[in-house]
Amino acid sequence: MRPGIVLGLLAATALVALGGCRTGDGAPAGTAPPPAVRVTTAVLQPQAWTDTIEALGTAKANESVTLTAKITETVRKVNFNDGQDVAAGDVLVELTSGQQVAALAEAQATSRDATRQFERQQDLVRQGTVSRAVFDTAQATRDSNSARVNALRAQLADRVVTAPFAGVLGLRQVSPGALVRPGDIITTLDDISVIKLDFSLPEVHLAAVAAGQSVVARSPAFPGRSFEGTVVSLDSRIDPVTRAFQVRATIPNPDRALRGGMLLTVGILRPQREVLVVPEIALVQVGTEASVFRVGADQRVAQVKVVPGARRRGTVEIREGLATGDRIVVDGTVKLRDGVQVAEAAATAGAEPG
Repeated sequence: MRPGIVLGLLAATALVALGGCRTGDGAPAGTAPPPAVRVTTAVLQPQAWTDTIEALGTAKANESVTLTAKITETVRKVNFNDGQDVAAGDVLVELTSGQQVAALAEAQATSRDATRQFERQQDLVRQGTVSRAVFDTAQATRDSNSARVNALRAQLADRVVTAPFAGVLGLRQVSPGALVRPGDIITTLDDISVIKLDFSLPEVHLAAVAAGQSVVARSPAFPGRSFEGTVVSLDSRIDPVTRAFQVRATIPNPDRALRGGMLLTVGILRPQREVLVVPEIALVQVGTEASVFRVGADQRVAQVKVVPGARRRGTVEIREGLATGDRIVVDGTVKLRDGVQVAEAAATAGAEPG
């Protein structure tokens, strides 16, 4: 056999022998180890976390009343416009009262005369020139006339509709000259400088809610805006059907943005606590089990099972499975498995609770 052919066979045999050898990490001998997977990591530190109990509530005016007529009479004058601000005691509607005004003037004149007669009889009794019986008659006459004056004043008061408290009026429902009867609606009056927010919660939250706690309410009518208030009271009973209890909070409303009857989303803020928090993208969820990839000192990852807790705005509370100072993979988990070596693309000081 020629020397050139022999040398070629020997070289081929050597390459086959080398191909059967592998390095310690499973790669064929003579090849480079797989590159480290580039990931984003974060070091876990305790974060301040505020739990929120959420519910739906209905806004109510601090004070609200529907103004109606007390008697059957004709409207003489209307002193307000739709949506007007009024102060307590402002006269809103005047009903016809000419007959009662005349009767009151007559009664007042009679009462003044009866009072003078009583004072005269009082002096004569002290002088002993009239009997006690005459004095008692004068006193009864004075009291009777005074009572009649008060009765007529009450009748006149029924013919004037006033604002019982300061607030904003609704739509006007009457016009001058209209005949109104008891119960006929004249307008509405609401004090919306403060809003009462009523909502219900399941009884499981009964021990977690108390007067004085802060609440934050939001409305679809005002995207991006929140209204802060305070819990003022809890109902004394729990509904035996729904097993829920009523809560009332008050919300300052100086610009009158909120109105009675609005539907609001309300959250009750519980006291802050220190927790470990990870971004939701760091959590690997398979069925009911959750895990994260923890980076070791050798830059290799280990998949660790965790017990997640409350969630909020892209973050998750971790109740069990991790400790302060652990470095976890935040982004790039889809490319990982136990034992894979990683290289950090970026590192952060911890996951913000949001």
